[in-house]
Amino acid sequence: MAPILTIRDLVKTYEGGFQALKSVSLDINEGEVFALLGPNGAGKTTLISTICGLVRATSGTIRVGGHDAQRDYRAARKMIGLVPQEMPTAPFELVEDTVAFSRGLFGLKPDRELVERILKDLSLWEKRKGPIMALSGGMKRRLLVAKALAHEPKILFLDEPTAGVDVELRRDMWRLVGALKTRGVTIILTTHYIEEAEEMADRVGVINKGEIILVEEKAELMRKLGKKLLTLSLGEPLDRVPDALVHHDLILSEDGTSLTYTYDTQAERTGITALMSDLAKAGIRFHDLQTDQSSLEDIFVDLVKRG
Repeated sequence: MAPILTIRDLVKTYEGGFQALKSVSLDINEGEVFALLGPNGAGKTTLISTICGLVRATSGTIRVGGHDAQRDYRAARKMIGLVPQEMPTAPFELVEDTVAFSRGLFGLKPDRELVERILKDLSLWEKRKGPIMALSGGMKRRLLVAKALAHEPKILFLDEPTAGVDVELRRDMWRLVGALKTRGVTIILTTHYIEEAEEMADRVGVINKGEIILVEEKAELMRKLGKKLLTLSLGEPLDRVPDALVHHDLILSEDGTSLTYTYDTQAERTGITALMSDLAKAGIRFHDLQTDQSSLEDIFVDLVKRG
């Protein structure tokens, strides 16, 4: 099956010479949740804005559902819903009316049942007859999502969808993404909350300095690049790591009661056997041990440092 979104050699250079995107190529599969991660200024928003037609590419091609995004702009744009970080809205317009109007912008007939379902899914139904100005910040963020869904897009872009919102809204957003995926909607999100990507994404892409430096299945990424931590609870506290153990790069806790060893799960040798032998030779006893897998955040930070 062909990808629903295909990007090839996409370049965006602004006046003054700043290159925000450097020959970006990317395929997004239909029905997947794709998390695009990157530090501030990495090119995430520029990439989304270019795909959605808000920013003109310097060169390269974008195909949305088989439509060339430049030559067949209307057909391509109709397949896309965009939830930006911020969007000005008419403060006196009613909630229900602005969602219905967003549907009309794409030349679609009114559908009161669809608008009702969207507003209920986003806990906005009780606010439907009120003006936008009466909504809280979190409710306005929900309204942006409702507007983006009004024309039933096949691809939904969520640009920092939960930045600055409360935990409850974040959880609601996660549930909504799950429901949309079940309906076959392809979702591409950018986020600073790594736990969102870890919770929702099927695949993860990392962009840094305008370049895609990695695209990988989330589970496979964590398997390949994830490291494990072995924490030993000591029988007696230490004031420092003994010289005989320094080469193991152990981290001693502040209170001296535990040692942490980091090892690569994909390495031919983890070094654990040698560590245990050296601990015994040094006369260091421990009464408990536990292992923890590194998180997606740990992996992301490491990748950006390398980039």
